[in-house]
Amino acid sequence: MTLNSSHTDAGGLSHSIAVYTGSFDPVTLGHLHIIERASKLFDTLVVGIGINADKKSLFNPEERIELVQTISNHLPNVRVQTFDGLAVDFVRSLGAGVMVRGIRPLTDIAGEFTMMMANRQLDADIETVFLMADERFAHVSSSLLKQIAALSENDDHLAKFVPRPIIPSLRAKLAAPSV
Repeated sequence: MTLNSSHTDAGGLSHSIAVYTGSFDPVTLGHLHIIERASKLFDTLVVGIGINADKKSLFNPEERIELVQTISNHLPNVRVQTFDGLAVDFVRSLGAGVMVRGIRPLTDIAGEFTMMMANRQLDADIETVFLMADERFAHVSSSLLKQIAALSENDDHLAKFVPRPIIPSLRAKLAAPSV
């Protein structure tokens, strides 16, 4: 069962399609947990990987698509694609009426609230649904992952934070000389 599975609003946006946007660089167990939970709430969940040319990414967009697809391939209603520009414009371009945001206690709430209010002003037809991060993943960040990977060769340590299929790619990226 999904939230408003057949509901379309006056603006023609479907509330059965939700979009979860982020950089996913790298994708973490926290991201996967939000993807799995959101996929149960909506008929279709699009994971939108944001491309920000001004931000130095560890993985390029194609690699991030592949990594997110790898860890979400057990979810038939999830698809993955990249976007650039405003997330709210991307959500509208897909005909979706819902933007999913995962939030970590304390660290994300103020920023996510500000973003939600700005998105509402840009497009009042798109709703934001917040899913609180599981306490096991509430402290996970990409900088923490990079530090653990750099300081420990034990994959079991990394597996507490990233899906196991991601570990070889993460280690290879961190071992490669910077360009």
